Amino acid sequence: METLRERKKRRTREALLRSALELFTTQGYENTTVDEIAEAVDVSQRTFFRYFAGKEDAAFAVQAMTEAHFVSAVRARPAHEAPMEALRQAILQGWDAIRETVESAVPVELYLRMYRTIESTPALLAAHLRRSAATEETIARLLAEREGVDVETDPRPRLAVAVFGGVMRVTERQWSTGEDVSLEAIRALTASSLDQVGSALTGNWRST
Repeated sequence: METLRERKKRRTREALLRSALELFTTQGYENTTVDEIAEAVDVSQRTFFRYFAGKEDAAFAVQAMTEAHFVSAVRARPAHEAPMEALRQAILQGWDAIRETVESAVPVELYLRMYRTIESTPALLAAHLRRSAATEETIARLLAEREGVDVETDPRPRLAVAVFGGVMRVTERQWSTGEDVSLEAIRALTASSLDQVGSALTGNWRST
């Protein structure tokens, strides 16, 4: 059971996180200072750094939670599923849990606005791509272990994850620039994009 001290710490962190994302999405990431985030919650800069290493850490705090959830979801997929199917099912069947994960930290609407801010802010987009590469390496090693192959000598785990990661990046970009930025919309876009991987890689694109 959560103690009073633990509850207070959790609430302080949540308040700082919400303050950071609100400021990042309204006045811009580069224009926001740690002092402004702390002042909005009426705490000191020192208190902010007890919970976050810096602005970037706060900007990606919710994404880190969803990434960890996805890794766990892949790990939990049935052993009989082929690697790409395991990745597909992990992401598509996990949306409800992802929503719960997000809502445990910040409102979904704020999370979605922050997603768009990341896509439109060069420094954050670069960090996002760097973080995605690290997550992809984790997933590749997980798939290799699951399939009983050596990730250092067998290129298939990294190739599968590279394809999947590419699909997700295309989907994120299309979603972030569209009119419907709901979780339902990105789930539908993800499913549609994954359905087209086969024809995109091996199909004839020219109309006859």
